[in-house]
Parts: sequence; structure tokens; C-alpha cells
Amino acid sequence: MTADTLINDDLAAWDAAHFLHPTTHIANHAKGIMAGRIVTGGQGSHIVDRDGNRFLDGFAALYCVNAGYGRTEIADAIAAQAHELAFFHTFGGHSNEPAIRLAKMVMDRAPAHMSRVFFGLSGSDANETNVKLAWHYHILRGQPQRRKIISRWRAYHGSGIVSGSMTGLPVYHARMGLPLPGFLHTEVPHFLRRPEDGMDEAAHLDWLIARLEALIEAEGPDTIAAFAGEPAMGTGGIIPPPPGYWARVQEVLDRHGILLIADEVVTGFGRTGSMFGSDHFGLTPDFITVAKGITSAYLPLSGSIISKRVMDVLLTGSEEFGLLAHGFTYSAHPVCAAAGVATLDVIDKLGLVANAGTVGTYFKAALTDALGGHPNVAEIRGEGLMLAVEFMADPGKRDWFPPMAVAPKITVAMMARGVIARPLPEGNIVGFAPPLCFTREDVDTAVAALKAAVVEVLG
Repeated sequence: MTADTLINDDLAAWDAAHFLHPTTHIANHAKGIMAGRIVTGGQGSHIVDRDGNRFLDGFAALYCVNAGYGRTEIADAIAAQAHELAFFHTFGGHSNEPAIRLAKMVMDRAPAHMSRVFFGLSGSDANETNVKLAWHYHILRGQPQRRKIISRWRAYHGSGIVSGSMTGLPVYHARMGLPLPGFLHTEVPHFLRRPEDGMDEAAHLDWLIARLEALIEAEGPDTIAAFAGEPAMGTGGIIPPPPGYWARVQEVLDRHGILLIADEVVTGFGRTGSMFGSDHFGLTPDFITVAKGITSAYLPLSGSIISKRVMDVLLTGSEEFGLLAHGFTYSAHPVCAAAGVATLDVIDKLGLVANAGTVGTYFKAALTDALGGHPNVAEIRGEGLMLAVEFMADPGKRDWFPPMAVAPKITVAMMARGVIARPLPEGNIVGFAPPLCFTREDVDTAVAALKAAVVEVLG
């Protein structure tokens, strides 16, 4: 349905005048140069804007509407819980039924060595919780000097003070006073960006591990608290790990007593074709960060899932020192938790984890068939419903286009054809991370739009 034109004009004016948008060129937006779409509805894998235009959402908003739009089961659960108990805090051991049920459901799905989940509201605050608890863990074990956090260049871990420091994308640091001291970055595990043309994949993996070891030795192993990494990188380029990477990293961390934070804000709850990316790629983390897919973004909720070995230390510390002095007013908010319970029920009922694996395999093959021979396509990669096409001026010579010179034009051309994809930073990468209910027909539509857009932009 098309909204009244006058109301539309008012909304656009109010948006430009009053709404400070996240991750936006705010000057252009205020001038009306960069007006985004005002979205009014959605169903399945499609959204509708205020003018009645319908788009196939190839990115699940921001990797997050995993169950798809318009799920009445989730909306009804939210409404029912709001009528029964809209809010009471969970400090001091207070609780509510949906939070308890959701905690049980999360732990039933998490890797077997995990123990408990702490609920927050965003992936950023969950990563901050994990860093804070890692510091707490080392203090309780008599190693308060373990403060430094290692993550990777190109990684995205959030936009808070700590989580923004963990993020490895310089655009999030510039003119923000980040990263904070003690937040370190090591190499991105992406063979396309190897330091030498003649290096093979085995040599590249050796180089990655040697660089990590060198950083740890230079900083002092007994000063490092934790290493944070996405099982498969998301915003930094949708980059699956090279074979053997995580086993090698884990051996280094274990040898030096460094904790592992697996940031599964994107990969958690099915996106790779497994419930958790940690199981899919063979990680044994001390903390798992979740958000986005836990409620399919119907309401904000995050979780910090904590391993048994960390919880054992925290519980012993509490016996000596009392309460764990950490929490948020809205931790385990009952209405958000009800959304989580309903979402995980929908994921199970519809078999969305398995669908992500089978449709993701079809999607990757379709991308390869459509664009594998294009002279500017450097790589088609991904796992499950988490895929990317990277473009270069000359892939054979590793001759790069200027960053973001091509990919935004391709996604604009795709939008004109009714399909949403996302240009990813630090390169020319078109990313796909659609709802987990995506079908083969949806894949065909998305790939056709991408192929036509590539021909329009690059020939």
C-alpha cells in the first residue's frame, strides 16, 4: 500500500531534521542528498517501503532477520508477554519465565562445554561483557596483568568503546579516539590478501600463525587476556577461515593461557548451516557472543555464553568476594526473551538451519555459474547463507579497484531491480546474508539481479 503523499513528504523532512542515523553520512542525510527508504512492512524474505515498492532482502536487514519478516508466532509471543509482564529486573536473582526458558534453549543448542548465558541487548554490549568477564577471570586467578585483547584487522565486533576497539576496521577508529590502549590487531585470514604473490595456502597459514605468535611474544604472553574472532568474518568481507586455521590459533592460545572469545553475532543460530559457527569450524571458545539471530531482530537481545572452565573460576570467586558486579537494567528483559523463545521455536519448526546449508550450497553454485568467468570477479566465497563476490580490476595480477569504487554501484543497480545486497567495506565486495527461509527461487532472483547489475556497471 502507498502511504499518503503529504505524510510521506512530512516523514522525509522530519527524518532529515530530527533523526541522527547510525553509520550514515549525516551531513548528506541532513541535506536530503542521502535519503534512505522508509520501510513499512515485510513478509518472508521481502520488505515493502512507504511507496509500496517490494524488495527481496538479500541481507536479512543486517544479518539478523533470520526467521524472515512477518512471523506472527513471534509477534504474538511479544504481545502476550507484554500483556502478562512487560518488565521486571533480573538483579539479585530475580527472574522471569521467558528468560529462564530461553537460557535453557540456548544452552541446549550451544557447544557442549559451555555452561551459562548472560543476557544483554546488543552484540556490542555482549562483547564488552565478555572482555570484562575475561579480565575478572584473570584477576580471580591471580593474573591481573592480563588485560590486552587481540582481535583481527577487518573484524567487526561492535561500536562501543571496548567493542569498537576490538573492531579492526579503521573507519570505526578514525576521529573517535580508538582503539583504546591494549587492544591489538593481527592479520586477516584471507588468502586473497596474502603478502606475497608466490605464497601458497599452506605457507600463508604458517605466516598467519607466525604473525600471531610474534605479536604475543612482543607484547608478553602473560599480558594477554583474550583473543576475539568471528568463526567466519562478516562485515570485514564475509571470509570463511582457511582449513586448519582455528585449530592452529587455538593451540597458540591454549599454550599461552589466552582465552578465546568467539563472536557469533552473525554466525550463531544457523547462518552457516550449523546451529553455531564454533561447532561448524571446530572452535572451543571460552565465551560466545550472540545477538541478531537469537530473536531474528524482532526485539533487541544479546547473550554472552560462558564456558564451564570460566564459570568454575567465577563461581569460586563469588564464594570469596560476593556478588558479580555487572549487569544492565534490561538484562533478560522478559518481552525480548519471549521473542527469543518464539524465534528458536520457529527456527526448529521450519528447519531453517538445514535450509541455510542446502540453499546456501545452491546459492554459491549459482553465483559461480553466473559470474565465475567474469574478468573482474576475484573470488566467490562463503558458507551457508553467508556469501560474497569480490571484484578486482585484474584478479590475475591482484590489481585492486579503489576501495568501494565498484561494489556500491552494483548494489544500487541491484536495488533498482528489486534486490537488496550489501557493499562491504575495505574493498569491492558484494555480500549476501539473507533470511534463513530463503528459497532456491529467491536465489535465482538475486543472482539474476546481480548478474545484470555487474553487466551494467562493469560490462
